[in-house]
Amino acid sequence: MLPVHNIPAAKPILQVTVSHPRRADSVGIVQRQLAHFDEPLRLRGGGSLDSFTLAYETYGTLNTDRSNAILICHALSGDAHVAGYHTDDPDEKPGWWDAAVGPGKLIDTDRFFVICSNVIGGCQGSTGPSSPAPDGKPYALRFPVITIADMVQAQRCLIDHLGIQKLLAVTGGSMGGMQALQWAVDMPDRVASVLFLASTARSSAQHIAFNETGRQAIYADPNWNNGDYYSGPAPHGGLAVARMMAHITYMSEISLERKFGRNLQTRDSLAYTFSEPEFAVESYLAYQGQKFVERFDANSYLYITKAIDYFDIGTDYGSLQAALARTQCSFLVVSFSSDWLYPAEQSQELVKALTKLGREVEYHHIEAPFGHDSFLVEVDRMAHTVKSFLDRL
Repeated sequence: MLPVHNIPAAKPILQVTVSHPRRADSVGIVQRQLAHFDEPLRLRGGGSLDSFTLAYETYGTLNTDRSNAILICHALSGDAHVAGYHTDDPDEKPGWWDAAVGPGKLIDTDRFFVICSNVIGGCQGSTGPSSPAPDGKPYALRFPVITIADMVQAQRCLIDHLGIQKLLAVTGGSMGGMQALQWAVDMPDRVASVLFLASTARSSAQHIAFNETGRQAIYADPNWNNGDYYSGPAPHGGLAVARMMAHITYMSEISLERKFGRNLQTRDSLAYTFSEPEFAVESYLAYQGQKFVERFDANSYLYITKAIDYFDIGTDYGSLQAALARTQCSFLVVSFSSDWLYPAEQSQELVKALTKLGREVEYHHIEAPFGHDSFLVEVDRMAHTVKSFLDRL
């Protein structure tokens, strides 16, 4: 077992929380924790990290036989802060899936011990391109190329240290679903179930194309400096454009039309100008880009989108069928009608392959107008399905 700091492995683990004055059903105020590993992490691309750190949060209590643990894997722009609050500031927004994680919620912290870590390559506490390299300077593009499989191997180190032999479930949407599937294939004896939400078994050409367009926006920023920008201005303009492009793919035409239509932002009539955003949707995208650059690193965006592009669960085993033949767990697969980034056909391909292999798989297709982001916002629509699945475990 790798040496890790900050967690007493010999005891049942309880996330220290306090109730939050705004939300009675919240997990409360939580703290980000750091686990440092002092042995090498060998990477699929041929590189390695001599040591690495994972930032993570936990919610609920690990039971005495350590059998109630659920690992939540985040998507591209997420992090370890899946639920609750970091302060008692009334203006602070909760974790990115707070609607789903907490007492009595979709992932019930009264029943389950929930873990979420920031992926390797990230920029929210885990080792990534903005982290200090052995020479004390940020890695920048010296950081080794990573894959979804590498993210999962790093998570395994954390799960090992927590003393958890088998996870009751691994779940996530989008890139989180990729990680969950990778867990089931690479470490079949460590996973009892996978909740695969709005995801795919392989990145499509269309998705790779969108990711590459975002990366090119970063490269074109005058502050890019081939990734070596940490001592000067960051390529915020390029990263903001990349985020704007990606955010469009997370929504749907109907949700954009319902929310914005052709509404104007500040005027009653068109100004016929380039000097300011005229349409409400333009202003909304600019806001999303600006908020993103305040918390995300451009190099992390490059590395993580590349990891998504590389993802094809069948690559290491010769075919999708051969990869899935390794799995031993049950599956819940959920797709959404308006998700055009990972359309239902991609989930159905996975379901058909699992069914052919005789695996226990349950598939639900949910009519929802919010596009790919439906897995984040349609929590009520998923509640009965997910809770019933977990109950059967």
